[in-house]
Amino acid sequence: MNRTDRLLAIVLELQGKGRQRAEDLAETFETSKRTIYRDIQALCEAGVPLMSTPGRGYALMEGYFLPPLSFSADEATMLLLGSEVMAQNFDAQYRAAAESAGRKIAGVLPEPLRAEVRQLQSSIVFVESGTKSKPDEQAKLQLLRRAIMQHVTVRFRYQRRHGAEDEDSLSEREADPYMLAHVGDSWYLTAYCHMRRGIRRFRLERMDDLTLLARTFTRPAEFDENRSIKPEHGDLVARVLFDAEVARWVRESRSFFVVGEEETPAGLLATLRLRLEDDALQWLLGWGRHVRVLEPESLRQRMAAEARALLHHHANEEPVAGERQ
Repeated sequence: MNRTDRLLAIVLELQGKGRQRAEDLAETFETSKRTIYRDIQALCEAGVPLMSTPGRGYALMEGYFLPPLSFSADEATMLLLGSEVMAQNFDAQYRAAAESAGRKIAGVLPEPLRAEVRQLQSSIVFVESGTKSKPDEQAKLQLLRRAIMQHVTVRFRYQRRHGAEDEDSLSEREADPYMLAHVGDSWYLTAYCHMRRGIRRFRLERMDDLTLLARTFTRPAEFDENRSIKPEHGDLVARVLFDAEVARWVRESRSFFVVGEEETPAGLLATLRLRLEDDALQWLLGWGRHVRVLEPESLRQRMAAEARALLHHHANEEPVAGERQ
């Protein structure tokens, strides 16, 4: 980023986020605090009304706004592609807003730039997933969006994946919703769960009987949106060995819970940090005979039990009519 772009970006950062310290700006723009000090001085000399408070950082004088911005072809393309993705994956209300925003952005572009953006758009395509949001999921999204905006606690019944063998697989929860995230083909709610007394992630399609309660909450200031999108590593350490012939594909479809890899004469040795054995069970089973669990012993036994169950299902099964012998 050249200096002119950085000066404009600093003003936008202050306009969007409010007061920022020099070290915050230096981290954002990957430069030194000394460079930020020089940039601040240059902005002041250019007439930008900046206020400085010792220990608290810099802020724009209240009421100061930048004039309307112009977009480059790349910037306009990214905005329009972003609006298309939102139109494909959000519920009806936000879909309409995304489509409207896209039309407004395209409408104010100069004609030569508009033509260039159209060409770039036609060269970059986002293919939406094969599954469409069901009407009940759209209703849940609308309720959760309202609860997040109004800081209202919600109640719902939640089905955990561990199944009937777990007595807590189906439970009623009350939670303070903090954010929604679309990961893969599914929506996830990050919320403070009153039953678990901590922040948890809930998959939208496993939530039933969602209702808003007549109780409000305050989202903690220290909540980190970026960290909440991905599941957290747990304290359970597992070591698994993959055959060398599948090592490349293991890396390509790497589990989030893998925290270390090592090439050995016997194959690829991976270390995972799990919350529960179920976090990795399906992923490990997908590698069939090409994976071997070294530890913990309990996970080895789980894998062996699943393998025996698969053998039982397939070894003695009567052939289906019309099936080739």
